[in-house]
Amino acid sequence: MTDTSGIGSFSRSREKAGDEGAAKPSPQPSPASGRGSKNFWSHARYVLSDNPFTLVAAVLFAMFVLLAVIGPWVVPFDPLATNVGKPMSPPSWQHWFGTDSLGRDILSRVVVATRVDFVIALSAVGASFAIGGLIGSAAGYFGGWLDRIVIRLCDMVMSFPLFVLAMGIVAALGNSVFNIIIATAVVNLPFYIRVARTEVNVRRESGFIEAARLAGNGDARILLCHLIPNAMPPMMVQVSLNMGWAILNAAGLSFIGLGVSPPAAEWGIMVAEGATYIISGEWWVALFPGSVLMLAVFTFNLLGDGLRDLIDPRRRT
Repeated sequence: MTDTSGIGSFSRSREKAGDEGAAKPSPQPSPASGRGSKNFWSHARYVLSDNPFTLVAAVLFAMFVLLAVIGPWVVPFDPLATNVGKPMSPPSWQHWFGTDSLGRDILSRVVVATRVDFVIALSAVGASFAIGGLIGSAAGYFGGWLDRIVIRLCDMVMSFPLFVLAMGIVAALGNSVFNIIIATAVVNLPFYIRVARTEVNVRRESGFIEAARLAGNGDARILLCHLIPNAMPPMMVQVSLNMGWAILNAAGLSFIGLGVSPPAAEWGIMVAEGATYIISGEWWVALFPGSVLMLAVFTFNLLGDGLRDLIDPRRRT
């Protein structure tokens, strides 16, 4: 007679194990995106703690953006309104930055000029970033005659002093805000072309690019979806550094009479108007616009240093 007790207990144990397995949910893997985001913010905190000036620059940048957006609606006086009864008034409780030779409030003009200079800088740098990034990426990816022509053109543009070249372009096209944007964008193009070309050139034969080719992706898709995104971090550092130069370039062109035309409020115009009064003792006319201009350029330079530290893999712990 066959003993079935062992078989029965084995069957019951298998059924119990099956029930427990069905009741117990399978573990879910933690998303990699969460870990990546956590690592990024922890590295950002490390960079800010190691270089607190980056945080100061970020706060100043936010203040400048806020002034550019809401400045024209919060200024205490009309920046274009003249007051013949108060010309060259020194700083006071009513006019914190004083007034100019036409009695216009300098504080109101400085605040309103923030939008003008930031619009010029953002438009010019944005155009250089987009056009230069595409041209440089194509030159670095395809190489050959396209690469040689692009590099020679960049060398030709960079052989001129950049401010002198911008002066020539504005003098030929006419002194308007749009022409200042064109001139600033043209002289900045070689920087983005070179950065994008270098980043794409060192990655075009990488394993993930070969895998993308084997998956049937065309050249345009590889450039737009795989190579250009990897070239973005160093180009963003260049954007921050170029913003300061673009603001200084716009102010310099206005200072010599090739930029924004009076009576518009612009930092370079205000410094030029106040320069003639420094010797006679009216120091505030040029000091306050010049100080704000210096602070804006300084802010973007500090931001560029902070972004470089943030994306530098050697700084990651």
